[in-house]
Amino acid sequence: MKLFIFDHCPYCVRAMMMTGWKGLNVEWVYLQNQDVDARIRMVGANMVPILEKADGSFMAESLDIVAYLDKLTSDKSLAPAVFSQQIQHFLQESSYYSSRLLFPRNVKVDMPEFQQAEAIAWYTKNKTAMISMSFDDAYAKSANYINGLAHCWPLLDSVSLPSERQYQLSYDDILLFPGLRNLTLVKDLAFPERIRRYIEEVAELTQIKLYDDMAI
Repeated sequence: MKLFIFDHCPYCVRAMMMTGWKGLNVEWVYLQNQDVDARIRMVGANMVPILEKADGSFMAESLDIVAYLDKLTSDKSLAPAVFSQQIQHFLQESSYYSSRLLFPRNVKVDMPEFQQAEAIAWYTKNKTAMISMSFDDAYAKSANYINGLAHCWPLLDSVSLPSERQYQLSYDDILLFPGLRNLTLVKDLAFPERIRRYIEEVAELTQIKLYDDMAI
């Protein structure tokens, strides 16, 4: 099987988490960000992640892929979500700040989906329109967005750590971890101790690499 992904995409990270946690033999294939035609050829739409199953058919929609991969082995399965309301609230409240922190940084570091100039240009055009400012402006205001995130962290106070539930992963983690993992790309962002511990525990369980070594 193959999983077609972007490394920076939180929806892709959902599926990537499952391959690591379940120990599945799934090849990760990084698409170039601007290669819309490749995505359309596989699933008829411009979307990632895309799973190529063993029979050669393709599947899209991240949570559908997560559910499919979860059923491939019976040794362990995702637990149901418990804190979905709190997590969705956090994601909604923090998205303004996280997008402006991450969009400019994604193209400043060596990500596999941005190996071509066309990929960077395509992403920059689309994402600057989304945040209504240039990447340079957003990057220059990083301190403001980091301060904004500080007001969002208490929304996660009730979310449990894997070590508090026998290292059992759940759909809560599938929803929450990808965005937090991506924020490790922000060098000056100091996570609250408990949230940093959560990030490290889930990363270890799922074999997802954090961005600490390349943070800017």
